[in-house]
Amino acid sequence: MLVAASADAEGAHSFARVALLAAVPFAAVVALAAFGECLDGRRDGLATLQAILSGLIVSLLVLSCALRSNAVQGVPHDAVTALLAALVVFAVKGLLAGVPYLGRLSEFWPAKP
Repeated sequence: MLVAASADAEGAHSFARVALLAAVPFAAVVALAAFGECLDGRRDGLATLQAILSGLIVSLLVLSCALRSNAVQGVPHDAVTALLAALVVFAVKGLLAGVPYLGRLSEFWPAKP
């Protein structure tokens, strides 16, 4: 997704489309794995949220690819917006993945004398 976003910024829209098409299967596999973890955890709200966000990323990538496929010249603004939204959701997903480790941050600070 980052390669496609940087290619769009440089004006290489056809390369961005190919990069997005290559990213869709990988995002779909990640979404299926997150859904499997959600089903295994049953009551883990974080795993459920991760699965929902993974599905949203796949949907936004497919939307961006679909909008680009009908473009005659250039790239539609909606396709770029969908790609940027997928990147934002991916960043939120990454932040949420770090939530379980926040309690361990206290180990890095020295104990009070």
